[in-house]
Amino acid sequence: MSDLNDALGRVFRELRERRGVSQEALALECELHRTYVGQIERGLKSPTVRTLFVIAKGLGVAPSEILRRVEKEL
Repeated sequence: MSDLNDALGRVFRELRERRGVSQEALALECELHRTYVGQIERGLKSPTVRTLFVIAKGLGVAPSEILRRVEKEL
């Protein structure tokens, strides 16, 4: 599971940085705590499917795009 969490975190971070927003700005937009977003990006937490959809919307991408990128990373 750690590899999956790590890959998901890398994908979230890459998409967030590409969009040019901070963890704090993304967290605010998604109504999440900034530390939670950071924990996901570091692979320490695994988001629920609901949270995956919320973050995908905040990043301006489809959830399926995130999953496709994670699958390529594994």
